[in-house]
Amino acid sequence: MHQLPPEPWKAFLGDLDAALSREVRLHCLGGFVLGTVYQMPRPTADVDVLAVAPIETLKTLTELGGRGAPLHRKHHVYLDYVAVAAYPDDYESRLVEMFAGGMRNLRLFALEAHDLALTKLERNSQRDREDVFFLADTVPLDTLVLAERYRRELRPYLGNPAREDLTLELWIEAIGERRQQRQ
Repeated sequence: MHQLPPEPWKAFLGDLDAALSREVRLHCLGGFVLGTVYQMPRPTADVDVLAVAPIETLKTLTELGGRGAPLHRKHHVYLDYVAVAAYPDDYESRLVEMFAGGMRNLRLFALEAHDLALTKLERNSQRDREDVFFLADTVPLDTLVLAERYRRELRPYLGNPAREDLTLELWIEAIGERRQQRQ
């Protein structure tokens, strides 16, 4: 994905990039990724960030582009460092670079669709389910990959895996029903 996102993201990310003096990598998830990578028509005001490398740049990023920071006030969008999120253990090996070559220092990477869906599992709000069903319909998600990745890379780290087992089972059932209805 070489082109930059539409405004206000293009100007926001451009200003953030211009303020950096070295390469910074952001691992992104949430509505920004759903909209820019997977084309989900849902507005969002933030870029949810799971990881920052090098980590010592987090303070600078937050001071420049976090909620209430100068770039937030200017562009009305902001970076949101997600300190607590459940995600598959090996997600980094599947990251998808966004806007490759579009910025000098800032490099954004999106979670792959199955990994992104699994970050929605614990909270499982109505919006989370809508996001997962959107990915299931448009990517489309492979439910076998989703289940295997959950079992191998996420379940061992969850506080209440029995609840998430049931949630995933219900998601997979609903995805199957949606696909049957479209046939």
